[in-house]
Amino acid sequence: MAKRGKKYLEALKLVDRTKLYDVQEAIELVEKTAVKNFDETIEVAVRLGVDPRHADQQVRGTVTLPHGTGKDVRVLVFAKGDKIKEAEEAGADFAGAEDMVAKVEGGFLDFDVAIATPDMMGSVGKLGRILGPKGLMPNPKAGTVTFDVGKAVKEVKAGKIEFRVDKTKIVHAPIGKKSFGVEKLTDNFKTFMEAIIKAKPASAKGQYIKSVTISSTMGPGIKINPQKIIEKK
Repeated sequence: MAKRGKKYLEALKLVDRTKLYDVQEAIELVEKTAVKNFDETIEVAVRLGVDPRHADQQVRGTVTLPHGTGKDVRVLVFAKGDKIKEAEEAGADFAGAEDMVAKVEGGFLDFDVAIATPDMMGSVGKLGRILGPKGLMPNPKAGTVTFDVGKAVKEVKAGKIEFRVDKTKIVHAPIGKKSFGVEKLTDNFKTFMEAIIKAKPASAKGQYIKSVTISSTMGPGIKINPQKIIEKK
């Protein structure tokens, strides 16, 4: 078992591991337990009552957090001609056509989100084995395969995030930084949870939201009462 630092153990004393907290209380507590000397990211993990092995029980989507994530998101755009200029003017960090495909094939992965125009997907498809495992493959459902690259880049830079249930039935997502304060973190949390509930598959049976845990980058997990979240919808 990994040895925990003194600050983590002190933060852990503030958390009742047997309690299911209300949203407001949990977010106030996660601020107190983010004790590292940097602006820790606040993350949410939602365990769902779905079976991701079945195509009709996949949970994925996008949501724009009202206050962003606090992270400087690096965006790469695969596009041709005037669309390269459009992407760059919208704030893309990297943009190009076959040259950019070759660069990624060569090992370049210094970006957080990849966007592609539909006419580039024939070439970008070759990068599936590289981008897929890292969750970076452009996808129409996520709005990252589009000719409107300017709009897509601006949305990502403004705080649009993609979420997807993993094989352990959990959706992970950042909802901001400790420095955001309770009000902004609460807004982002509620917006994210609304998107998760909206993405519920029609084939999902029984309890959909099994558990919700919030934590800072280096802090302990704080469990939120999922029933209270559902009741407010």
